[in-house]
Amino acid sequence: MATYTCAKCGMGVNATCAKCDAPLENDSLVLGDGNSVQISKCPNGHGKIKSPMCCGEDMSCAL
Repeated sequence: MATYTCAKCGMGVNATCAKCDAPLENDSLVLGDGNSVQISKCPNGHGKIKSPMCCGEDMSCAL
């Protein structure tokens, strides 16, 4: 399961899919301009979300 952690305060977040309760997996998405963003995705194809935020910044997850 992907664990996102705040670099400022140390809070961590784990997430599961609301449709199938599977742990979300860490991944990245390449945008049209070539930039990459970190995301979490359902391993069963139910969707994906951008990484969560804490302390005004994106939380990070080790790839």
